[in-house]
Amino acid sequence: MFPKISYEQAAAWADNILAQMTLREKCEYIGGVDVFFIKGIERLGLSPVMCSDATAGVALRERFYDVTYQNAVQTSVAFPAPIMLAATWNPELAETYATAVGEQCNANGIGILLGPGFNLYRISQCGRNFEYFGEDPFLISRMIEHYVKGVQNTGTAATLKHFAANNTDYFRRKSNSIVDERTLREIYLPAFKAGIDAGAMAVMTSYNLLNGEWTGQSREIVHELLRGKLGFRWLVMSDWWSVYDGKKVVESGLDLEMPACLATLGIEEKIQSGEVQEADLDRMVKSILTTLKAMDLFDKKPQPDLIHKYPEHEKVALNTAREGAVLLRNHNQILPLDKQSEEDILLLGNYIHKKAVGGGSSEVKGYNQVTLYQALHKVFGERARYEASPTDDIIRNAKRIILAVGTQDAESWDRPFQLEIGEELYVKRVLRLNPNVIVLVNSGSGIRMTDWHQQAAAILYCFYNGQNGNIAITEILTGDVNPSGKLPFTIEREFSDGPGAGYIPKGEVLYNGANDEWEKIYPVYDVEYKEGVFVGYRWYDSRNIEPLYPFGFGLSYTQFSYSDLVVSPPKSGDSHVEVRFRISNTGNMTGQEIAQLYVRDLHSSEPRPYKELKGFRKVHLTPGEHTTVQFELPSSAFAYWSTTIGNWLVEPGDFEILVGSSSRDIRLKNQLHLN
Repeated sequence: MFPKISYEQAAAWADNILAQMTLREKCEYIGGVDVFFIKGIERLGLSPVMCSDATAGVALRERFYDVTYQNAVQTSVAFPAPIMLAATWNPELAETYATAVGEQCNANGIGILLGPGFNLYRISQCGRNFEYFGEDPFLISRMIEHYVKGVQNTGTAATLKHFAANNTDYFRRKSNSIVDERTLREIYLPAFKAGIDAGAMAVMTSYNLLNGEWTGQSREIVHELLRGKLGFRWLVMSDWWSVYDGKKVVESGLDLEMPACLATLGIEEKIQSGEVQEADLDRMVKSILTTLKAMDLFDKKPQPDLIHKYPEHEKVALNTAREGAVLLRNHNQILPLDKQSEEDILLLGNYIHKKAVGGGSSEVKGYNQVTLYQALHKVFGERARYEASPTDDIIRNAKRIILAVGTQDAESWDRPFQLEIGEELYVKRVLRLNPNVIVLVNSGSGIRMTDWHQQAAAILYCFYNGQNGNIAITEILTGDVNPSGKLPFTIEREFSDGPGAGYIPKGEVLYNGANDEWEKIYPVYDVEYKEGVFVGYRWYDSRNIEPLYPFGFGLSYTQFSYSDLVVSPPKSGDSHVEVRFRISNTGNMTGQEIAQLYVRDLHSSEPRPYKELKGFRKVHLTPGEHTTVQFELPSSAFAYWSTTIGNWLVEPGDFEILVGSSSRDIRLKNQLHLN
């Protein structure tokens, strides 16, 4: 079990090492070395510690394995993107997934995983949405606490990132998120608190400014909020090249500047002149040493024998894709396809032969990559026929068409909500010519489907599904797997419908590709979170806006009914509300349903969302089978953050318990009075 020793024991050891360090050694120790390492000090027996991205597997840097880690496995599984993991709504699977990632870190001698990343999905255009876990803080929290446990039980330190309110990659180092206290507490901090409570050993600050200061050099953000109010006491590092004022960095509560001492380069001279206190430097060094010692990372070496677990890890990746794909439309039950039929299937689109992946630091190379063509061809043989440039007659005469479209999302820039114009026109052309088109969407977040979704016979959201995820997609298309994923975000009809529309400065446009030099000269710009706590489905509910596909939505090949809702108020001496109801599989196929429980405050003194997710459960049922689902809601499920008292507050009064299959498909309701 990790950490191997307590904070107090590790801190006492760190004090002893700190007393032996020279001022120069301490000044150099607070910055990384060789881009992804925490510096070693040979004379003190401190080995370098390797860090690596990211949440969806391990992004390996081959140059690091020439000498230092020549015994490493030097390969890793490309798992489905975290947004697809979130779409499984399966916290236990998140822990299994993270355990596999942690074991692959061990195989390659990596001490610190630079994940999980989980900045909230505020806008569909954010280039890094695919790295994160969706729009709801409760769903994210449950997935993250299990992810952290999974990684750290292997002896790899998890890093919660990016702290905080980093919700756009449009000139990300120059965006100033303006967020009020209540919104931070209710929306953007709960998942960090969940990760901290689960035992996360590291936190990474974000690129953006938050309320006027870069997060990695803000004492208010790091020392007062993260360490003080959220209670985090282990390693805090900056994101790469994201801090600028060395004095502020040292005084902020940050420990480690990555990837090197850049802002903090002249700290030795500032200490000697009295401008900076050596005690602040000592605190930084001690925190780094304490964390690494507690996790036993100084002695970590590659474990190449762990390669025997890789086939098991590949199965975890495959199961994630099976549970995470979301069926959005299935008109006239065109799916599942009949494997025994002799009819040909026409394969069209950019992602038949090309794998869809998210770009940037989180991209994992993987191995044994399976394209959609390979997966479909294995099942259908020559009946699955690809056309790069089909004529109208070929499209019109096809009995079934699979059209694979998507986006190439990446960090450092945001991408348009709509498909690239040529691909959008191609989709419309194919749908105009043939009514039997199954559209597969490969993307890291929502896309605009408003003009054509009703013309599609079926739409399956495939996300970025990892090295073998196309096997899962084929299994779903053929009915070998019943789809059970549900959207962890809302897909709006128009980008202007969403809470973050208008975040780009007036007169500016989206760009494509990272451009650090351009970013350096770009002015700081404000992103005002005017919607407050009304983000995601909360926004669409409050504005009575009909989304294209709501949060929590996903179809199955079978049907589920809900009944017998019972809500029991707290008993004497207990603060929990008990909720139970029955779910039955009324269809003809075994399947999984994700039951969702929302809470509504009927008479609040402060504006509150119409409903908020406070519970979910994934149940597996055979045809005709039923089960009772039970939740115990703590008092926190009914609370909001009161800026008046500076704490969570449950107001006495009437609440409504809503149970359903999605945020817009509420099947059962009951009222509850809390004294």
